[in-house]
Amino acid sequence: MAVTAKMVKELREKTGAGMMDCKKALTETDGDLDKAVEYLREKGMAKAAKKADRVAAEGSTHIISEGNTAVIIEVNSETDFVAKNDQFKTLLNDLAQHILKFKPATVEEAMEQNLNGGEETVEHYIKSAIAKIGEKISLRRFEVVEKDDNAAFGEYLHMGGRIGVLALLEGTTDASVAKDVAMHVAAVNPRYVSSDEVPEEEVNKEREVLKQQALNEGKPENIVEKMVEGRLRKFFEEICLLEQEFVKDPDQKVKQFVESNGATVKSFVRYEVGEGMEKREDNFVDEVMNQVNK
Repeated sequence: MAVTAKMVKELREKTGAGMMDCKKALTETDGDLDKAVEYLREKGMAKAAKKADRVAAEGSTHIISEGNTAVIIEVNSETDFVAKNDQFKTLLNDLAQHILKFKPATVEEAMEQNLNGGEETVEHYIKSAIAKIGEKISLRRFEVVEKDDNAAFGEYLHMGGRIGVLALLEGTTDASVAKDVAMHVAAVNPRYVSSDEVPEEEVNKEREVLKQQALNEGKPENIVEKMVEGRLRKFFEEICLLEQEFVKDPDQKVKQFVESNGATVKSFVRYEVGEGMEKREDNFVDEVMNQVNK
């Protein structure tokens, strides 16, 4: 399979490896992007903590809560300018209020419901907003979270809603403690609460990659296993919330901070606007020249 410049660019964005290394990896793996990523990691060429999914679409996240129920949503727009518009902010809140009250299971179900029990459906409401604002707007995702009386929601919006985090802590009703955890999640972006949540398949795959890395470094086989286990602990620290150094106090881990407040982390939801979505790439020079030629 021919390796194109676009394939090399995408692999560089995923791994941070050099251009020639990316080209070689794609050649060795017959253009398979996932295998090329693993190839680079095994060779120790992929930089850690490189984000795989490109943050692309504009819009905002929003969080509201009432009593023992909270909801986090993401609504997309075409431009950041519209996302800061008062009409868009009103739409965000109206949609969140509806979802909080009626608790649809999916976006599709939400779109068919009448907005806040009125005569207009959610879908029609969004289409009306599109006509007024002049941009495509879509309700991308949401999650409704329930708690009991001996628990607290941690709500945090970063950069005006560019990142939204809704955390749930049990064993405490102190919302400030829960918010501190939510702020940490926004900053560090863990994928799991604890190492127990990491799928066994993912752990085994990482173990094999780390083993191959150590062997490629020329380490003796009798110490490779110990090295792998040590590096695996580092892997858990990178992806598991409780194993991470607490951003507000790096001398303790998040687990210690939470336990010192008599609490446990039940769950968290982290939305970053546009993550995993492909952004339209505009060539403004060509666009202007096309207008001139017309």
